[in-house]
Amino acid sequence: MTEHTFTASARATDAPATGGDDASLFTPAPGAAPMWRMVASQAGMELRVMLRHGEQFLLTMVIPVLLLVGFSLTSVLDVGEGARVDALTPGVLALAVMSTSFTGLAIGTGFERRYGVLKRLGATPLSRFGLLAAKTLAVLGVQAIQAVVLCAVALALGWSPSLTAGGVLAAAALVLLATAAFSSLALLMAGTLRAEATLAGANLVYVLMLGLGGVLFPTSSFPAPLEQAASVLPVTALSSGLRAALAGGAPPGPGAFAVLAVWALVGGLLASRLFRWE
Repeated sequence: MTEHTFTASARATDAPATGGDDASLFTPAPGAAPMWRMVASQAGMELRVMLRHGEQFLLTMVIPVLLLVGFSLTSVLDVGEGARVDALTPGVLALAVMSTSFTGLAIGTGFERRYGVLKRLGATPLSRFGLLAAKTLAVLGVQAIQAVVLCAVALALGWSPSLTAGGVLAAAALVLLATAAFSSLALLMAGTLRAEATLAGANLVYVLMLGLGGVLFPTSSFPAPLEQAASVLPVTALSSGLRAALAGGAPPGPGAFAVLAVWALVGGLLASRLFRWE
């Protein structure tokens, strides 16, 4: 037996038993990650982008705080009886939800689509539903920060909510439904229109809802036809529901939940079918 043969035999003896070809140890196993992991990873990235964007920070944090402080300390608007901050806080919370889950999301997604970011995401295993879910989760994270900041400012201004277990649960359910409705509408707009049209349309809707959506004052002061038309808007349902849950201490009626559920269902179906990656 030569030295070469002895060395080869020794290596074969020392090698671990693998039960098959050693090459199988290095065979790749390609495949997509589970959907929940893809959604969680995308949601984390979306949340970081939202928190780092200066214009979105102005829209989601600064403007609602300025409106709450400004109109609570002045009597420019007639907000009804009682403390001004008590009447304004639920509406400003509703505005914050809309600013994050509709206006900011629509503008950000529209320009991501224009710059080709969504086109590259479309080449990944992440589906339209996964993208919608990830962006919605990121929006919920920003809204949690908004709620803490706005509630802290309102309490400093003398806000005294009538909190009950049922009211708090109803408010949380309303926010979740509204977030789903606004997010689906934002993605529908951003996924079908040009970025410039999305920018103009989202800002226009924000201004109109600020005045007509019962955000700063109840819609009961509107003429009857306008009040009926405004009652089917998602921001009106959210603001009126939050007023009933946080100011009245009683769960809102089923009307607010029904309006938000319909908007969420219709917007989600349309966004999932009509959203285009480029």
